[in-house]
Amino acid sequence: MAAIPASEIGSATAGDDYLPTSGNGGYTALHYDLDLDYRVATNRLTAEAVIRARATQPLARFSLDFAGLSVVKVTIDGARPKKLAETTRKLVITPEQPIAEGDEFTVHVRYRGAPHPIRSAWGEVGWEELADGVIVAGQPCGASSWFPCNDHPADKATYRIVVACEAGYTTVSNGELVSRSSRSGRTTSTFEMRQPMATYLATVQIGRYRSRAVTPAPAPAAPVAQALFYPQSLETQVAVDFARVPDMVALFSGLFGPYPFESYSVVVTHDELEIPLEAQGLAVFGRNHVDGAHGSDRLIAHELAHQWFGNCLTVARWRDIWLHEGFACYAEWIWAEASGGRPADASAAAYRARLDALPKDIVIGDPGPQGMFDDRVYKRGALALHAVRRALGDEVFYTALRAYVAECRYGAVSTEDFVEIMEASSGSEAVGPLIERWIYSKALPKL
Repeated sequence: MAAIPASEIGSATAGDDYLPTSGNGGYTALHYDLDLDYRVATNRLTAEAVIRARATQPLARFSLDFAGLSVVKVTIDGARPKKLAETTRKLVITPEQPIAEGDEFTVHVRYRGAPHPIRSAWGEVGWEELADGVIVAGQPCGASSWFPCNDHPADKATYRIVVACEAGYTTVSNGELVSRSSRSGRTTSTFEMRQPMATYLATVQIGRYRSRAVTPAPAPAAPVAQALFYPQSLETQVAVDFARVPDMVALFSGLFGPYPFESYSVVVTHDELEIPLEAQGLAVFGRNHVDGAHGSDRLIAHELAHQWFGNCLTVARWRDIWLHEGFACYAEWIWAEASGGRPADASAAAYRARLDALPKDIVIGDPGPQGMFDDRVYKRGALALHAVRRALGDEVFYTALRAYVAECRYGAVSTEDFVEIMEASSGSEAVGPLIERWIYSKALPKL
């Protein structure tokens, strides 16, 4: 397989301006079928990816994001490609005949190797070995560390993920577990994510976990199936710390609209993790986030809120990440208020005071690649939402917010979408000016 310089890929690459080497132009992915055979003891992966896609322009060639693993064989609609080439982060495919605009096509990639995280400006992301298992944390550009894909947040698709590994380990992935079987010392688990999902939210978690179902609380919509996965040694602490998840699901379902997926799972790893993370339909915490005294309620609410803001509604461009993190941070304040803790007004005042003591050199509506995960994006985004809520009043604010979630459900969103829908639903023109001050100005407004 010939290697080509990235500069020669040309129009095959169309990444986000924050991540110009991730994402591909000319097509949209419709469905990923991933079949993974993994050896935990040796970190060896043998896999197949079948990707169904639709051309959005005539394609003489196209590319997939793919890093660190070896390609064994590629076919397009069952035929060998005319040419196959690789760069550090791309698999570039030239079919025998150009693909016409609007045509659907299927790419089948067989590959293998020792998966490992991708180095990025935000640290290592992607497939990572734990002390005894695996964690996949793909945000924002780590999906290509374990499967070929169009790694752009706006290119959402459905998934089927099959994982085989040694018996004795539990595998957790996105969507519904539709089958699990064991044979010859290996267990195979099959998951289906039927709602569109961004690539960075696809995940595999492998560990020696116990599991138990959680009884859902009454909610405005149908009860949401919930489950916990955790090391046996943490069973007592996990039972205490995540006991309020059903109440959080019910609260957020009433305020934001129905929970958007078929189930919600929580994984607690045996290892310590720097921060928790969300994936579509689940969240992952380290053992250091569990104390048996509800010490992580704020983080639990934050990751749960991402199921609406980040997973169901996903930014079309990374510069709008405040729409993920501002909402998740604000959900922390909402939960605190609803559960008898500090009122949202008090949280807003406290965090505004903290922000006022920090440099005012960031525009959180376009923070730049290095500023995507700056805590000021999180807190100032939450303050912007609180300012809108105070201007509209609770009833109008939450009614408009549910309209925003419903209209953009399972799609890609922008700040402009948020302002337009909130103003149309509330009948108020106050949202735009507030967002302009809080999101697009460096100066810190007063509440």
